Amino acid sequence: MTNRSDTARPAPDPDSPERLERLDSTNSTGSGPDRDGAVAFVPSADGWTPGRYAALRREHGSVAPVVLAGGARAWLVLGYAEVAHVTGHDELFARDAPGPGPWPGADGGPGAGVPTDLRRVPSPARALESVDHFELAQGCRRIAQRLIDAFAGSGRAELMSAYARSLSLRAAVLMCGLPPGAEATEGLVRDLGTALAGDGEPVAGRTERDRPERDRPERDRQGGEGPGGRERSTARGDEAVAAYVRAGERVRRLVAARRAAPGPDVVSGLLADPAGATDEEVTRQVLGLVAAAHRPTADWIGNTLRLLLTDERFARDVSGGRLSVGEALNEVLWLDTPVQLAAGRRARRDTRLGGQGIRAGDRVVPGLGAANTDPGIWPDGRAGAGNAAHLSFGGGVHRCPYPAPLLADVMARTAVETLLEQLPDTVLAEEAAEPAWRLSVRSRGLVSLPVRFTPVVR
Repeated sequence: MTNRSDTARPAPDPDSPERLERLDSTNSTGSGPDRDGAVAFVPSADGWTPGRYAALRREHGSVAPVVLAGGARAWLVLGYAEVAHVTGHDELFARDAPGPGPWPGADGGPGAGVPTDLRRVPSPARALESVDHFELAQGCRRIAQRLIDAFAGSGRAELMSAYARSLSLRAAVLMCGLPPGAEATEGLVRDLGTALAGDGEPVAGRTERDRPERDRPERDRQGGEGPGGRERSTARGDEAVAAYVRAGERVRRLVAARRAAPGPDVVSGLLADPAGATDEEVTRQVLGLVAAAHRPTADWIGNTLRLLLTDERFARDVSGGRLSVGEALNEVLWLDTPVQLAAGRRARRDTRLGGQGIRAGDRVVPGLGAANTDPGIWPDGRAGAGNAAHLSFGGGVHRCPYPAPLLADVMARTAVETLLEQLPDTVLAEEAAEPAWRLSVRSRGLVSLPVRFTPVVR
């Protein structure tokens, strides 16, 4: 294996010419920076790329005034040291009113905004400790093998939908105690997949109509704009809500079954927690855990596969049988981390951060992706070295709860290793030359990852 510190990919260019669209300061509301010159922290037609963090750093330094979607003002924290300070000092920066986020019970996790008695919220960390890592890896390998078998004979596949997202969702359900392939498992996977699907998401650099025909959902191929497109969008929303309701009913039945006969799984762990949560409270937390594990893990798998298939360092090691999947997974967490933002904080008192005057009540948004690519921590201009000091799982009391990062690593590592073992000559398909990133400021993941390989008859 080549020495990683000498060959790591260059950090994002601090002189990138990308710019942010200005917003008139009179059009924004909410507590936050009140000076003119705040920038719009919403994706442009070109998406949100690391180069845009560089543009903000050039103008504002490690803490930049931004305007969030909806017009609320905030401070976006870009520096590694500053993000670590904000996330590590809850006495100075309290978590803001939570909304949907990347993990439950942490930075704005699913269900965090639902009013509840906090004394009755089971600890996800204790529940996750019941998951055996070896058994999870074995289960993920069986899931991966079945998914690969479904497309191995065709010589082509779209790995995000046919592999990464499907595997991450099935692995999350597996941790809840439902075995792969069982009728109850497939029903829950089907409903959760519909409820959590991102069909019709904008694609960075092109419109939905510009997506290749084969990459678009069948029901959207007759056009996506105008009244018909809006009707289809509404129909998808209604379908997602109905699927979520069905998924909730399935999880309620699972919770009741585990209440009667506990097992070595996450649901039983939540029920056994001293918090003494009701079945309904546990149901909500299970749904939140699955949702939290699904998208970031799928993006981690997809981003890593893309790195392995596009970077000459890794391509050389794959062909020679010397691949370190662990290093690739770690490099992705530095340079293309799936979760780009932690949940917002509110300053508890007047303070200074990165040279900016922060007033009590100001909203502060830690930029995990920006911190990981901070050129200040890569003085030689290179990032992605083989260390695990990234901030991809947050920090402080609201970081992704242990052992969730280890379980996510088991899922992602098994998924990547199994695919490369089974289809070793996999390469990107011609249409994947330009990656189709989701248009998002909160996350970084691919809409699609089309590949080709030698067909394998099973």
